[in-house]
Amino acid sequence: MINFPNAKINLGLHITAKRNDGFHELETCMIPIPLFDALEMIPSKKMIFDTTGLPIPGDSKDNLITKAYQLLKKDFNDIPPLHIHLHKNIPMGAGLGGGSADAAFALTLMNNLFDLYLDDWMLEEYAVQLGSDCALFIENMPKIATGRGEILAPTDVNLKGDYLVLVKPPIHIGTKEAYAGVKPQAPAVILQEVLKDKSTWKEQLVNDFEKSIFPNHPSLPQIKAKLYEMGAYYAAMSGSGSTVFGLFSEKPELIKWPSEYIVFERFV
Repeated sequence: MINFPNAKINLGLHITAKRNDGFHELETCMIPIPLFDALEMIPSKKMIFDTTGLPIPGDSKDNLITKAYQLLKKDFNDIPPLHIHLHKNIPMGAGLGGGSADAAFALTLMNNLFDLYLDDWMLEEYAVQLGSDCALFIENMPKIATGRGEILAPTDVNLKGDYLVLVKPPIHIGTKEAYAGVKPQAPAVILQEVLKDKSTWKEQLVNDFEKSIFPNHPSLPQIKAKLYEMGAYYAAMSGSGSTVFGLFSEKPELIKWPSEYIVFERFV
């Protein structure tokens, strides 16, 4: 059985408070986008996890897909070993949620493969144990996320028919660097209100990480400026980066980016 985990982008991202558990309170709108990995699972005599596509650092036992299997195995101990194959196409450390999507889609795939009959809300409870934004990918619909990113509410934001350009330079931004320069504060605008009018996004829809990350990585604001030069009605860094995206009302005249950049573009 196979499915296709997709990436997401963030429309606005406010860091509103530091929590006692070391995490931060945030507010953001997360939108699934049509950039996909491929995930296949086959019952097997022994547990196998292999990958193709973009290289994935670290031990396979630490991969969120493996952790998703172990999480369900605790409650459904008759789940057999699996041969899991992931073709990795969504860049990692990019602010696109690829690892979280893989984990959530693994839960959904096992739910279907083994007829576990878990409702979406139950899958979301498992997903939250794997990562703050994993739950988004269970229903896989645009959501307003608060708390650590795990509290989800529906939104009617619709990008259908718009053109998306993603640009990821060869920059890795770790969690420590991302939060180091952030000063949590109440947002100056109400996110749900700003999202209603795309004409206000350029001025009012802010990713708080940009203020601290852009000075350390000058290529990122340069990419953002270039996307606006191309005619984007909105451009921003996704999550904590390092992907910068542009949204266009129609397909723009595309430019040649440096060869070391990962670039993805298509209609949403």
